[in-house]
Amino acid sequence: MTREIPSRRETGTRYEEKAADFLKQQGYEILEKNYRDRYGEVDIVAREGRYLVFVEVKYRKDISCGYPEEAVSARKQQRIRHTASWYLYRHGYGEDLPCRFDVVSITGEKISLIRDAF
Repeated sequence: MTREIPSRRETGTRYEEKAADFLKQQGYEILEKNYRDRYGEVDIVAREGRYLVFVEVKYRKDISCGYPEEAVSARKQQRIRHTASWYLYRHGYGEDLPCRFDVVSITGEKISLIRDAF
């Protein structure tokens, strides 16, 4: 019997769910998962206190290829910012709403949260 290897999307979805559960335990309210527009995607949109938080989730089986959070390049950060701006506009949020960009880094089974990552 052959074991099917999960696709990258399936793996991503599984770890995004783990990240969402982890964030809920930290007191976040999950508003959306996998918000997409023509500019890009935000893995999780959440509320924590007075902040609207845009969360990027990165997973690595181990650190042989580097830490997961290192994959959030300057270019990726710019795309997330642009998508977040569009999200704010589309949902009618005012400019006075404080926003933040967090990264959930998952290595194996270890989950770390980097608040205000960029």
